Amino acid sequence: MPEPEGEPAGSPPPAPHQRPPHRGGVLLDAPAVRRWSALALAALGRAREDIDAINVYPVADGDTGTNLYLTVESAAQAVEAVFAAHETGATRPALSDAVRAMAHGALIGARGNSGTILAQLLRGMAQVLTTPGDEAHAAHADGPLLARALRRAADSAYGAVAHPVEGTVLTVATAAADGADATAAADGADAAGAADCAAVARAAHDAALAALGETPRHLAVLARAGVVDAGGRGFVTVLHTLVEALTGEAPARPGPRPPGDLVGPCAAAPADHTHGEAATEGPAYEVIYLLDAEDAAVDRLRGRLDAFGDSLVVVGGDGLWNVHVHVDDAGAAVEAGIEAGRPHRVRITHFGAQTAARPDAAQPPRERAPRAVVAVVPGEGLAELYAQGGATTVHARAGEPPASGELAEAIRRAHAHEVVLLPNDPELRHTAAAAAEQARGDGIRVALIPTRSAVQGIAALAVHEGGRRFDEDVVAMTSAAGATRHGAISVAERQSWTTAGICQAGDVLGLVDGDVAVIGTDLTDTARTVLDRMLSAGGEMVTLVLDDEVPEQVADLLERHVRTRHLAVDTVVYRGGRQGSPMLIGVE
Repeated sequence: MPEPEGEPAGSPPPAPHQRPPHRGGVLLDAPAVRRWSALALAALGRAREDIDAINVYPVADGDTGTNLYLTVESAAQAVEAVFAAHETGATRPALSDAVRAMAHGALIGARGNSGTILAQLLRGMAQVLTTPGDEAHAAHADGPLLARALRRAADSAYGAVAHPVEGTVLTVATAAADGADATAAADGADAAGAADCAAVARAAHDAALAALGETPRHLAVLARAGVVDAGGRGFVTVLHTLVEALTGEAPARPGPRPPGDLVGPCAAAPADHTHGEAATEGPAYEVIYLLDAEDAAVDRLRGRLDAFGDSLVVVGGDGLWNVHVHVDDAGAAVEAGIEAGRPHRVRITHFGAQTAARPDAAQPPRERAPRAVVAVVPGEGLAELYAQGGATTVHARAGEPPASGELAEAIRRAHAHEVVLLPNDPELRHTAAAAAEQARGDGIRVALIPTRSAVQGIAALAVHEGGRRFDEDVVAMTSAAGATRHGAISVAERQSWTTAGICQAGDVLGLVDGDVAVIGTDLTDTARTVLDRMLSAGGEMVTLVLDDEVPEQVADLLERHVRTRHLAVDTVVYRGGRQGSPMLIGVE
C-alpha cells in the first residue's frame, strides 16, 4: 500500500518541537498545529491523485483526494489567519485558538463525504483541546490529552454519520484512538510519567495504518477493486503529518510492494462477504451546504434527509452545521435545509457529470494535450460559452470564490503540458498565482493572465491559438484582454459610500473598470449611461453578458442604443446564467 509521504525531497524538515525539559516530553501547542496544517496540506496535495484513483466507496466518483485537499486547505488558511492576526501583538495564539480555527476552517470548507467526516474529526479533537476553564492545557497539550482528543474525534465522527459502515475512515479513526489510548495508558503507569504527544501521535498513526490495510476485509467493494478505503488513506496521511509536525521526522514507511498490490493479503474477501457493498445505482446528486440552525431543528433535519437520501453526514454545532447527503431530489434536500434554518454555500453535484477514476491497469493513460485554457466564470451560461471555446472552467459562486486548490485541480484536469489561466476577477489574483505555483510543481507550464472580468477572458479566449508558440499565444491573449474595458451593472444591497457618491439599498450601480461611475434607479437607463461613457474613447465591439433574470427586451433596447448612438460598433449578447450581477459589459 502506498504510504503517505512527508516533505518533498530537497526540502528542509520542519524544526522538531523543542521546549524546556518536561516530564511529558514533546507537547502540542499552537505553532505545532500550524506546522501540522501546513504539512497535511502539502502531503494531501502530493497524494491527491493516488487517493482519487482508489476512490470506489460510497460512490466511485474519483474525488476523495481532491475533497480532502480542499477541506484541509480551508483549515490551513484559517490557522494562518489566526497567526496573522497576532503578528502585530506581543502574544502568540494559544493552542485553543489554533485548533478551533483549524476545525472551523475545515467545517466551512468541507467537500464531499470524506471532507465532511474529516471536519468532524478535527472538531472532536478541538472540543477536548479547548475545554473551558482548563488552564493547565491553555498553552499546550500532553500525550494523554491528545489521546482523549483522538478518542473524541472518532466517537463524534461516528455520531455524525447516519449509518456508519465499517471499513471506512471511521474504522481507521477508531483504530487510531485505540493505539493512542494504549500508549498513553502504558506510559502513564510508568514511573517516568505520562506519554508525550509524539509517542501518542506515532502510536495513533501506526494503528491507523494497520487498520487501513484491513479495510478490504470489511468492504467487499474494496476487495474486488484491490484497494484500501480512500478516506481512510487520507486520514492516515493527516496523522502521518501530525507525527512529523511534532518530531520533525516522518514515520518510517513499510517496505516497497509490487505496483498493483495496494492491500496485500487482504485483497481476497470471503465468498459470503456481502456487507458493505456499494450500490450499483445510487442517488443522482450530492448536496452539500452550510446551515445556520438550532440543534433541535438539525435533529429533525437528519430524520427527514435520512428518509429520502443516503451517505448522510451532518457535522458542526454551536449554530453552524455542514450538511452532506446523496439524493435523487436535490431541491427537496435544500428545501429541508430552508425549513431547518438558513442554508448557504449550497453545492449540488450530479454524479453522472463526473468522470470516475477507477483503477484499471488495462486502460492506457490519457495523452496530455499540448495546451489548454482554464478560466474562472461566474455563471453556467458563461461556463458553456467558455467550454465551447475549448476552456476548462471553474464556477465562481457569489460570495464564494474558488480556493487555490480548486484552481490547481482544474489546471490538472485540463491535462495539458501548457496552461493559460484566466482568473477573471482582481480578487483572485493571489489565489490564482498560488494555484499556478502548485501546478508548476507538477511539471505543468502555467501562464497567468490577470483578467479582471469574464468579458476580458472572452476577448482573450477569442484570439487563443494552440498552434503557435506558447509565449506568442500568451502575449496575444494578454493584449486582447488588456484592450477590453470592462463594466458591470449591479444592485446595491445597503447604503454605502461609492466613488460616484452615496447609494441607497436597491439603487442600480454602473461600474466602469471596477469603480462605481453611475448611480441610478433603472437598469436599462443606467446601462445606457455606462455604455456611453465606455464608448466615449472609441470601440469596435460591445459584449453584453446578461443574468437569466434580465428580460430579453433590455438586450434589444441596449443593442438599438449602441447601433444608433455609436456608429460602426457591433454588439454581441450572451446569457450568463445566475452570475451574481444583472449585467457584465465589455468594450473592445
